[in-house]
Amino acid sequence: MSSSETLARPYARAAFELAREAKSLGEWAQKLDFAAALAADGRVRALIGNPRLSPAQLAGLFLPQGEQVGSAFANFIATLAENRRLALLPDIAQGYAAAKREAEGTLRVRVRAASVLESAQAEALKAALANRFGKRIELDSEVDESLIGGAVIDAGDVVIDGSVRGRLQRLAQTLTH
Repeated sequence: MSSSETLARPYARAAFELAREAKSLGEWAQKLDFAAALAADGRVRALIGNPRLSPAQLAGLFLPQGEQVGSAFANFIATLAENRRLALLPDIAQGYAAAKREAEGTLRVRVRAASVLESAQAEALKAALANRFGKRIELDSEVDESLIGGAVIDAGDVVIDGSVRGRLQRLAQTLTH
C-alpha cells in the first residue's frame, strides 16, 4: 500500500460517513470521481502546488458545476485544500468507492481472460461468484493473451488462477521439486 493511499484512507472514511448520513452515497461518488479526475490531470496538479492560489481558490476548482459553497461536499473539499491534500483525491475516491461497495454488499471482481468473455459467460461467472461470496458482483474483464487459455479471477483477497499458463507453472514447480 502506498503512502498516498495511507494518507487518503481517513479522508475516504470521512467522506463515506458524510455521504451515508446524508443518504447520498451515489451523489458523493459522482462528485468525488469528478474531483479525482481533475486532481489526476497534470495541469491541475501544477495548480495544486502553486503558492499564489489560496486554499479557497483551489477548493473552488474542484467543485462540480452547481455545487453550493457551504454544502457538505464543498466543506470537505475545502478541508482537503486547507490541509494540502487535494492531490490525494484519486486515492480518496478509490477508498470511498470501496467503502460504498462494501456497504452495498457488492464485490468488484477483475477477470483477465485469454479471449473476450461473451455476455452469457460473464453472467454465468457473475452468478457463480455471487453464490460463492454472497455478494452482488461488479465484473471488470480484460483480455490477456499471455494466459494462453482460461482466466485469472481477482476478487480482492481471493485469486483464482484457472489459466493454462498458471497450470503449466504449477506443473513445472511440481516436476522440479
